[in-house]
This record gives sequence, C-alpha cells and structure tokens, in this order.
Amino acid sequence: MSDFRGELLARFRWVDGHADVLGLFAEAGFAAAAGRALCEPFADRGITKVAAVEARGFILGTAAALAAGAGFVPIRKAGAVHPGPKATRRTEPDWRGARHDLVVQRTVLGPGDRVLLVDDWAESGSQALAARELVEECGATYVGLSLLVDQLSESARERLAPVAAVLAHTELPPST
Repeated sequence: MSDFRGELLARFRWVDGHADVLGLFAEAGFAAAAGRALCEPFADRGITKVAAVEARGFILGTAAALAAGAGFVPIRKAGAVHPGPKATRRTEPDWRGARHDLVVQRTVLGPGDRVLLVDDWAESGSQALAARELVEECGATYVGLSLLVDQLSESARERLAPVAAVLAHTELPPST
C-alpha cells in the first residue's frame, strides 16, 4: 500500500477548496491500484462481497471487488431504481447536516457473506454507519471499512471498527 499511498499524495489536489477525488480516476490504472490498496488490510478476512454507497463509492467498490475476487453490492440513495425487496436506513446528519435514506437489495446479502465496506472519504461516518446496519440487517457479516481518506472522529471510528485508510486527512496538503 505504501506505493499507492505515495501515488495518492502525489496526485491529490484541491479545486476551489474541494478535494478532486473524481479527477484521480481519469489516470490510467489509478482505480485498480486504489481497489487493491483498499482490500489489502482485509485480505485475510474472507471477503465475499464489497459494498459501497453511490456515487464515488461505486467506482471504488467495483475496483475493490475485482481486486478481492468478490461480488459488488451497490448501496443506493432513495429515489434510485433498485428492484426487489429492499432494506432501508436513514443516515445520521453528514458533514453538511444532510440526512440520506440508503437502500440495498435484500437478496444480494445473506448469512454466508463477509462484507467489506469501501469509500473514498469519510468525515462524519454517517453513511458508513447506515451501510453497516444495512449489511447486518440482511444477515451478512461486516468485516470493516476501508477508505482512501479518513477524517472520522475517534467515536465514529470506534463505531465502525475495524477501519483502515490509505491516508488521514491531516496528511493531505493544505487546501489552496
């Protein structure tokens, strides 16, 4: 992961005060390398599924699932088409104060599944906490959360443990 860590730091940039995570995926091979780095800390956990919340999570979730040889489970936001029986959770307020209803198909997770949750960045952890609850409600086992950038409070990190991250937000260059 150290090679990818250096690559992430070298390529990271702020645009108008916002982290340009989506722009990183335009570089050939970056998504695949990110997927491998996200799975690495959980390689011995018997991952059968990787779950992620839309939208950027879908890019990383797919890359991580391919790297792990696992299935991908999309967790959608309310209003999206998601056929069949569903489980739904409302998030706690996020870093902007917004709450979201997250939805997953019940038939894609079950008691034999060991699920890694991935995302690019977590500030409050509200979506990750709701996603974990969805995974567990469907009978699957949550094995952990893997992030590119961790900005979680210690209490959120404890609620989501185990948590692995390529970088802590304090390691990023200052916003310009």
